[in-house]
Parts: sequence; structure tokens; C-alpha cells
Amino acid sequence: MNPTPNRIRVKICGITNPQDALDAIEAGADALGFNGFPGSKRFLDLATASPWMAQLPPFVTRVAVLVNPTLAEAVAVQRLPGVDRLQFHGDETPEFCASFSQRGFIKALAAKDRSALGAASRYGASAILLDAFVPGAYGGTGSLIDLELAAAFVRENPGLRVILSGGLTPENVAAAVRTVRPHAVDVASGVESHSCKKDRGRMRALIAALRENEALAGN
Repeated sequence: MNPTPNRIRVKICGITNPQDALDAIEAGADALGFNGFPGSKRFLDLATASPWMAQLPPFVTRVAVLVNPTLAEAVAVQRLPGVDRLQFHGDETPEFCASFSQRGFIKALAAKDRSALGAASRYGASAILLDAFVPGAYGGTGSLIDLELAAAFVRENPGLRVILSGGLTPENVAAAVRTVRPHAVDVASGVESHSCKKDRGRMRALIAALRENEALAGN
């Protein structure tokens, strides 16, 4: 899916309003994440937001992030206008996720240790998102992921598309991708200014840092 060699795809997650979505797209995001988990400070009522989500440019993938939904809830979100893909970010089982394999989905796993990532291949996901492990939290904490554990996972699972998440910022993203070599990165708090508001300058800076790193890697 990478259009050019070495190109890392970028997902800006925790979008809560149309302007932040447009700013992320203008900065160069490939995908946007919309958090439908009521326990998140970036919660967005997906049914209410779907009309403006549906009006976003079609070349950007719109991902609905869910945490431990019921089957009926997940199906209802999948059917909303403006939702291209689901991301399961809770304790969903491979058996639960199998219901969504036809359209593809992202499964997030907390990188606590090797055993916590052992079931990754069983999900049949389009991509596995590795997030920082924080007890009692389901992502969006700003804590930096264990990069060495993530790098080992990528090396040991060459057949999986891996999205790197957890504490990434414009300042550390280049070093992180050099260490882990993921298919994509996912960023939320690292490109925010305050109160979950996305910062246009930080989004541009993060993507510019990635592209500069790719250019250097290609030389």
C-alpha cells in the first residue's frame, strides 16, 4: 500500500472537529482517526459527526476507533457514512474481530511484553497497531511505546503491517521509525496544542520529519 519505497503512512488520531480534520489532511495525513469510545477525552459521537466526516476528501482513510463494543454497536458504526474502516482498541478477541474481516480492520495491541503480542497473527487484521502499555488505559496517553519491543515484533512478523503508536512527536518520530521500521505511524497527543486541539504546525512538523528521514534513508 505504500505508493513509494520507504514511505511511512501517517494516521492522525483523535480528530474531534472538521477544522482539525482539514488541517491534518492539508499537513499530509493519509488517514484520520475518530474516537468513538465514551471513556476517551477525545470522544466523538460518530453518528452525529458522520455527515461532516462523509464530506472529507475521499483519498483519506477515515477510521472509527472503538473500545470493547458489542457486535451490534460495531456493525452500526461500520455502516455510518464517512467510516471507511474500524479500529478495535480494547480487549476484543480474534473471534469477535473475525466478523469484520471482509472489509478489513485495524487491531490495536498494548506493547506490554512479548506474550501480550503473541496473538497478533490470529486476528486476521489489515494492520496491527502497537500502542504503549499503560495500566487501565486504552491509548491516547502520550506515553512512549517500548521501541525495542516494537522493533522486535516487526522483525519477527514480516507478514504483518504494523502501525506504530504511543508517545510519538515531531521531535522523536524520525528516530522511532528508524528503530522500528513500521508500515505507518499513529499520532494523537504528540500533535496537539491544548484540550485535544490539533496543532497545525506540529502536524506539519511531524510529517516533514518523517519525509526527511525517508529521503535520507533513500540515499
